[in-house]
Amino acid sequence: MTLAPGRPFSGRSRGAAWLTILLGLAALLLGGLLLGPALPLLARPADAYDIERMVLVYSTLPRLAMAILCGGALAASGALLQQALRNPLASPTTLGIDAGARLALAIATVFLPALFGWGRDLVALAGSGLAASLVFALSRRQDFSPVAVILSGLLVSLYCGALAAALTLVESRYLASLFIWGSGSLSQQSWQPTIDLSLRLALLAPFALLLVRPLSLLDLGEETARSLGLPLAALRLCALALAVLLAAFTASAVGVIGFVGLVAPILAQLAGARSFRARLFFATAIGALVLLVTDLAVQLLAGAAADFLPTGAVTALLGSPILLWLLPRVRTQLRARSAIPPGRALWSKGPGLAGRLPLVLTAGLAALVLLGLFVGRAPGGGWHVLTLSEMPDILPWRWPRLSAVAGAGVLLATAGFLLQRLTGNEMASPEILGISAGATFAMAIALFTVGSVSTGGATLAALGGSALVLVLMLLLARRTGFQPERLLLAGIALSALLDALIGVVSAAGDPRAFLLLAWMTGAVQSVQPSGAILSLVLAALAITLALCLTRWLDLLPLGAQGAASLGVPLGAARAILILLAATATAAATVIVGPITFVGLLAPHLVRLAGVRHAVPSLLGSALAGAAILVAADWLARSVAFPFQLPTGLVASLVGAPILLWLLQRRTA
Repeated sequence: MTLAPGRPFSGRSRGAAWLTILLGLAALLLGGLLLGPALPLLARPADAYDIERMVLVYSTLPRLAMAILCGGALAASGALLQQALRNPLASPTTLGIDAGARLALAIATVFLPALFGWGRDLVALAGSGLAASLVFALSRRQDFSPVAVILSGLLVSLYCGALAAALTLVESRYLASLFIWGSGSLSQQSWQPTIDLSLRLALLAPFALLLVRPLSLLDLGEETARSLGLPLAALRLCALALAVLLAAFTASAVGVIGFVGLVAPILAQLAGARSFRARLFFATAIGALVLLVTDLAVQLLAGAAADFLPTGAVTALLGSPILLWLLPRVRTQLRARSAIPPGRALWSKGPGLAGRLPLVLTAGLAALVLLGLFVGRAPGGGWHVLTLSEMPDILPWRWPRLSAVAGAGVLLATAGFLLQRLTGNEMASPEILGISAGATFAMAIALFTVGSVSTGGATLAALGGSALVLVLMLLLARRTGFQPERLLLAGIALSALLDALIGVVSAAGDPRAFLLLAWMTGAVQSVQPSGAILSLVLAALAITLALCLTRWLDLLPLGAQGAASLGVPLGAARAILILLAATATAAATVIVGPITFVGLLAPHLVRLAGVRHAVPSLLGSALAGAAILVAADWLARSVAFPFQLPTGLVASLVGAPILLWLLQRRTA
């Protein structure tokens, strides 16, 4: 998978043009920020107590140097990842490396602060390494195809984000500043962090230079490189390890800087850099200048508030539209090997689990509903079963939220099943559509403009934001004939805006940011009976509409050519299934937040039982999704009594490890 070539003139001249433009912007902004006030300040005696001069020398200048170092390091990391994986969308952000480092630092801050005595770099490196290992383990079954790697990276990033959100909600007094820093703060108070990062990068630079020539041979093709005696596995391992080190050192120093490692290498290639040596050089230079220009703009526009506005969040806000612009320029289709073979129907015959799956899931869901309604914690903290006299007082508080989460589970599981059938990729899920990000943006706007938002107002805002993103997604997908892979990658770009938004709004220290964070993690305490009934009605409607499309769903796993030859109108089928999946996702997001993993986990559980055909798989997934969220809701209000945890967050924390295990199983 490569980028479409540019116009036929030399890569050196085009790369020089990019560098000239960025250098011009940097010089212009630098002049506006420094030249006026800097020259008189530097002329003053160094031994005098001059607070303005101290700010310039020990804060502003180190910050600019840190921007150059971090931008160059992240761009070099992205160039190494893209070359080693032959994937132009690989970067520390899209592979979850940054998110792993951020989570590791948060965990160490709360539970194991003594680890910082060994060095913050080691903590960040451990988190980055573990996240990268999970990504490659998840994508191994699909031969590390580009879409599989990117989707795996997004899943790992989402899970790391869910864990970080849980820690932030529980330990906000410790993690408020870390949350801001983790969004990519370049603010400095001395030259020491810049010197430390410079030494670390200087130690890694010779290894990067040694890898340039062997990695360049990958441009000839894997078979040719192997015939020349190149040890591909060892080479990729070395390149990935070096990329992880570069990203981890940067995250340890300044937090997560989004999209520089993705955009800079792509811009270098679009500028005409054909050889890997040229791409690495131009990407490093472009990355350094991109981050420098961004940070200079932040300082000029934000003024005194620049120290509280994370530059990393701003780069993500800028990088997501750039990624959307680049997607149509990615040449060749992004195909993932079908992980959902049609197989034989096991629904109606055989004594195995597949034949008994409807009965098992129905009985399990009924048992969980009874548990959620009648079993809970007493005021003293002990377990308690409701008596007949207590039911009129307690059940009106329990049944609405139980019904709402059950309906949301059906909606998410249905959306996940549709997406996995549509794309032939077992890692496709509602979380990556970008619809949830639209709902969150709308909620944030409502909170920070109107102030206090009622449940009905929040619902309308979330649905409106979801609808706008849905329209944008359909317009983007229409240009490529509703190709599922393109749609998923566009969803990744839009979803990345979610973390950027939270980083920006949290930087101001406004307490409403925590209200938004609580909603994002799936707080359902305020669900009213009308909302619960609406959730069940929407779930029933989604299932009914999906059942009307089961012929398409049975034939799509055969591939585009096979399905078309059997009469499936691919364009119309893709558009209708995408619209149904997105609408179901938007409705569920209002109830349980944007991250639950139910849409991934429920279809996997059904597939593990051996069910293949569309109708039993759809119904089984819906029942499993409802059961997962009902169980998560009961745990959310019981395990930390008298506190109530967000239901969506509990579903993420419990479901993701199970999902990681299921993705490693080789089903029939």
